[in-house]
Amino acid sequence: MWLRSVALLLLLWTPGAAAADKVDLALVLAVDVSASIDENRYKLQRDGLAAAFSSDAVIDAIASGEHGRIAVTLVEWSGPTNQKQIIPWTLVDGAEAARAFGSAIAESPRAFADFTSIGGAIEFSAALFASSGFEPERRVIDVSGDGSSNSGTPLAAAREAALAQGITINGLAILASEPRLDSYYEEYVMGGDGAFVMVAQNFETFSQAMLSKLVREIAAVPHRPRYELAALP
Repeated sequence: MWLRSVALLLLLWTPGAAAADKVDLALVLAVDVSASIDENRYKLQRDGLAAAFSSDAVIDAIASGEHGRIAVTLVEWSGPTNQKQIIPWTLVDGAEAARAFGSAIAESPRAFADFTSIGGAIEFSAALFASSGFEPERRVIDVSGDGSSNSGTPLAAAREAALAQGITINGLAILASEPRLDSYYEEYVMGGDGAFVMVAQNFETFSQAMLSKLVREIAAVPHRPRYELAALP
């Protein structure tokens, strides 16, 4: 099923989707699959993302842009060397493409389950923009997770390098294991023009939080000044 969904995405990605093609947003969905994410939590995350891309709210947000389309890719990440692009860069320019992307997410196999390297996730995700095949008005890394960074590339260095390239980093902090993770994400993870952090109190509310987050970042409202970097302790 997953291979069929990816094949459909490739059919929707036409030869016209070349380097000269403009999109409103190039978005990396960087999803935490570390050891704290058990199979039930993983399914709630995956199904929440899939449902969001099938929602009218996200489809309408995409249509509201100047170009009416975005490029999006899915990354799963955990420990220092464990980051994988699960679904390739995909043009989403309407309901059919959005729902096909959601179906591919729903059926995708899990990649990892070990430590938590947010710095590694940001570093890996930032490098993907060079191969997107699109010319975006904005570049955003959407980091979602349930824990603070505990290994791998220093988070401050990875974030600073991404922001220096003009990339915005948004966060979705799941508070199931660390009740103050939202403050950590606000201080050490988010950054760039319009950056923000959305909160899910638990994995059961992840779906609604992700839906709200995608609508907000796709529509780019509201705008905020560049976030001031905070040094890690």
